[in-house]
Amino acid sequence: MEILFFCPRWGQEAVDWDTFLHTVKQAGYNGVEASLPYDEKEKDLILNSLGKHDLQFIAQHYETSERDFDQHYKQFEKRLRNLATANPLFINSQTGKDYYSFEQNKQLIDLASAVTENTGVKILHETHRGKFSFAAHITAAYLEKIGDLRITLDISHWCNTAESFLHDQPEAVDLAISRTDHIHSRVGYPEGPQISDPRAPEWKEALDFHLQCWDKVVAKKRSENAARLTVTSEFGAPPYLPLLPYTKQPVVSQWDVNVFMMDLLRERYA
Repeated sequence: MEILFFCPRWGQEAVDWDTFLHTVKQAGYNGVEASLPYDEKEKDLILNSLGKHDLQFIAQHYETSERDFDQHYKQFEKRLRNLATANPLFINSQTGKDYYSFEQNKQLIDLASAVTENTGVKILHETHRGKFSFAAHITAAYLEKIGDLRITLDISHWCNTAESFLHDQPEAVDLAISRTDHIHSRVGYPEGPQISDPRAPEWKEALDFHLQCWDKVVAKKRSENAARLTVTSEFGAPPYLPLLPYTKQPVVSQWDVNVFMMDLLRERYA
């Protein structure tokens, strides 16, 4: 099974695309995960740059934030269709709201399925605070009732939401792992969605828990003879990345941590 590693655009927005993608390629990534603008010229520039550097593309949706459900539904569809025009490997979507009802969030999931059917672009739904998938036990209900629902596993959010490493929710975690097609390899902990530095020994318990979950995803995919698994090293920029008080200097390099995560997992799953 081929495992492909992707770099987030998040945290690198100030760098022009050509320079960014050159650095991504030099670091050894297979591609980039990012959103796309509506402007066709800007979109073409990004996609042409990806082609120039021989990098693959995962489209990312996170922007839809309208509180009113009808407006949210319309904006969600508009953004998904815009991303689908780029013919990405797939779209990774932060979908819905934690305060929408099950039926409202299901309408959004069904809409994503309709966009997939219409465009041929697969859409995965990321486990994420503030979205329909904000907690392990809540997401389990969606997975149980929607048989074709596939997810991006970012289990760091669930550690934060549950204030634990989820050892009392193994059934929900295992169900999520069984429906995972993409991994965000950020490491969270009970008090936050991102530890400061996965290389530091004080975060061993947190890193080990996440590695155990990702190991299960990889093992399941291999048992199914899957052709490919994708991983995005998604340690985030501030405010996810802690800053020193007063000076506001980051306590660690976001870029270095993400490259470390890629290298760690590439060697682990070789």
